[in-house]
Amino acid sequence: MDLEERLAVFIDYENLALGAREHLGGMQFDFGPIADALAVRGRVVARRAYADWSYFDEDRRMLTRHQVELIEMTQRMGASRKNAADIKMVVDAIEMAFERDYISTFVMCTGDSDFSPLVHKLRELNKRVIGVGVEKSTSRLLPAACDEFLFYDRLEGVEVPDEDQGAPAPKRGTRSRKPATTTERASAQKAPTTSRRAKAAEAVAEAVAEPAAPAATTGSGADAPEAKPATRRRKKAEPAPAPVDVAPEPEVDVSEQEDEAPASSDAPMEVRVAQTLADLQSSTSGPVTASALKRTLLRKDATFSESDYGFRTFGEFLRFLADRGFVELATGPSTGDPEVSLPEQGDTDAAFVLLRAVVQESGGSAALSGLKNAVRKKRPDFSEKALGFRGFLQFAKAAEAAGTVALAWDDDADDYLITSGSGGTGTA
Repeated sequence: MDLEERLAVFIDYENLALGAREHLGGMQFDFGPIADALAVRGRVVARRAYADWSYFDEDRRMLTRHQVELIEMTQRMGASRKNAADIKMVVDAIEMAFERDYISTFVMCTGDSDFSPLVHKLRELNKRVIGVGVEKSTSRLLPAACDEFLFYDRLEGVEVPDEDQGAPAPKRGTRSRKPATTTERASAQKAPTTSRRAKAAEAVAEAVAEPAAPAATTGSGADAPEAKPATRRRKKAEPAPAPVDVAPEPEVDVSEQEDEAPASSDAPMEVRVAQTLADLQSSTSGPVTASALKRTLLRKDATFSESDYGFRTFGEFLRFLADRGFVELATGPSTGDPEVSLPEQGDTDAAFVLLRAVVQESGGSAALSGLKNAVRKKRPDFSEKALGFRGFLQFAKAAEAAGTVALAWDDDADDYLITSGSGGTGTA
């Protein structure tokens, strides 16, 4: 534990939030993917976000769920709101660098080149600096000044709307995902606390059984939001004729429950382990041990426990996954702490073939929404971003260009429909 990196995160929230809205198809900024990316790099001991929060009132709840301290920079008449937040952020970072020697890494979440002098000064003080910013709104000067720079739109978990070919379609998909996610979380929070163990038991059963019907087995995962936008729209449409107080009250109660409940991932257990292991392998030079993997899983979700899945120890949990080909185990540096790695993934062509196989198992055609979940049931470590694609839709279009599958927009389903290509082998 003493060798772990200690991270302090400073967020220029206005820069990131506006950058995401302007350059990522109007999507709302989410701190979750950044938190997951930093979890594999060390232990985060401080999180601060700077903004005039009267402009970002809806974003406060999301940041609070991630234990981010909100620093209020109220706008004053005749004053520059931007400079006030920037100066406060610089002063706090320098103060922390001098007063807290145990902090080894500073994470500057901004794309503003005005912070380049701060980055240089922190490095002079023997601090490692990681930058985070939206690619199109990040100055070219800032990444070069940092030890490492992460583009927000390339992080795992950020679904960037596709810009080309059928602009209206991605927009509709983007709008439907946001409210559905809130609705899905709300319904999950209303369920009894024992539902977590029930989901865990179902996940174990699904891992053992053959993946027969992806849409049915992943109802609590990524495909659920696609089935719920219509419900969300109806809820918004009903109060319109008669403005009664009954409609807003459930939303307030739901969000309050969301704050009180611990954040947990709806992804199946094998997917969570595989994605975390893939991140660790890409960010560390040496082998990944079971103890390091579990520490990282706990950073991402402090409520994680192998006992929720019916296992007495984490080693037993890993052996279960290894028996099913999700991970590989090797002798580690100490007894009871084996090295953990992912099986060979193959290249892009192999991923195209995998996509086609999943579509064929679905009867020869499948909707784009929920298809990524089905692919991960066969290969939990699948990530289109690791293959160089910005999103799953772009990956599917590349598979179509390779002749592996066919892709078309279905107005009735309000979604893309993917069918297995005729005679395609998946090799470009």
